[in-house]
Amino acid sequence: MSHTWTNYAINLARMAIAATPMRPLVVSYCVTTYCNLNCVYCEDFGARRNVNQPAPLPLDDARRLLAVIRQGTSSLIVTGGEPLLYPDLPALLAHARRDLRFHHITLLTNAALLRERMDVLPLLDRLMVSVDATTPALWDQTIRAEPGTAQTILDNVIAAAQRQKADGFRMVLNCVVTPETLAQVPAVLELCIQHGMLFSFSPQSANNWPRYELLVSQEYRDFVMAMIAHKRHDAPILGSMAYLRMLWGFDPYACYPMLAPRVMPDGGLAYPCRPIEREGDAHGGRDVNLLAIGDWNKAVQRATDVYGAPPSTCGSCFQQCYIEPSLMQARPWALLSELLIYKASRQGGIATYAPG
Repeated sequence: MSHTWTNYAINLARMAIAATPMRPLVVSYCVTTYCNLNCVYCEDFGARRNVNQPAPLPLDDARRLLAVIRQGTSSLIVTGGEPLLYPDLPALLAHARRDLRFHHITLLTNAALLRERMDVLPLLDRLMVSVDATTPALWDQTIRAEPGTAQTILDNVIAAAQRQKADGFRMVLNCVVTPETLAQVPAVLELCIQHGMLFSFSPQSANNWPRYELLVSQEYRDFVMAMIAHKRHDAPILGSMAYLRMLWGFDPYACYPMLAPRVMPDGGLAYPCRPIEREGDAHGGRDVNLLAIGDWNKAVQRATDVYGAPPSTCGSCFQQCYIEPSLMQARPWALLSELLIYKASRQGGIATYAPG
C-alpha cells in the first residue's frame, strides 16, 4: 500500500473522531512563481507579475525540500508559475523519482516550452496541461501571449501525447471554463479522445468563488450535464461524478484543505490552503518553512499551534484542488464507485482527485 492510501485510511479514522488536520493525499510544490504567459483568469502569477517574484531555490535546497515533503506523502504535484522555467527541473524530478521514490508525480504546465523539455516526460506519471480552447486565435486572447503561442502549445500537446506509451505517463488536458471559452470546451474533450488523453475542467473563479456569469448561466449548467452524460458513456473525464454534480449546482461541501497542501518556492507551507494563506489574517499564513524545520509533521504541528485547526466548513471556495480530495475523502463509497466503474478514474487512481 502506498503512503497516499495509508494516509487515506488514517484520515477515515480521524474523521470518525473529528480529529484534525488530515494527512495529505498529495502535496503541490510550486517550484517557481515565474510564468511566461499572462492568462486573463490567473489571480496569482503571470509574466506581468514576474518583476516582484522571489528567486526559486537552488537545486540542492529544492532536493532537501522534497525530502521533507516525502515524509508527508508519496504523491507529488510540481507546479508554478510555469515549472518548465525552473532550470534544474529534470534533475529535480529524477531525484524525486529515483532517490525519494515518490509513487506518483504530476507536472502541471502550460506546455509553451514543452518541445524543448521533453526529457522530463519519462520521469512523470502524469502530465497535466492547461488547454482552454482549440481555436488558436481565441486562445491567444486568453493567454495574452505573442500571436501563434496557442498554436505552438497545441502542437506541443499533440507531440507529447504521442509519447505517452513509450515514456510511461498519462496526459491530462485541463480547462478553466470561462464565459468566453465555454463553447470551446467540448472541442478540448474531443481533442483528448482523438489523441488518447484524459480531460478535466473547473470553472473560472474570482476570489475563490465561481465567476458570476457562470453562476447564472443556463448554458453552463447544460454543459455540466453534458459532461456528466459523457462520463456515464466512459468518456475520458477525470472529474468524479460527485464533483461534476457539485459543479452543476455549486452546492456547499465539507472541505479538508490539508489533504492537498501547497508548498511555495522558498519552502513556506501555505497553511491551511492557498486561499486562506493569501488573505493573511489570523486563520492562516506562511510562517512555517519546511526547510527550516526539516520535518513534515513538526511543521504541520507548528502551523496548527500558530493558526489553529483548519476549518472544514468554508463556504466560499470552489477550487478543484480542494473540492475533489475533500469529496472523495468524505465519501469513500463514491471513491470506490469511481475506481470500479470509470476507466479514466482507474488510470489516475486516488491521486486523480487532487489535481492541484
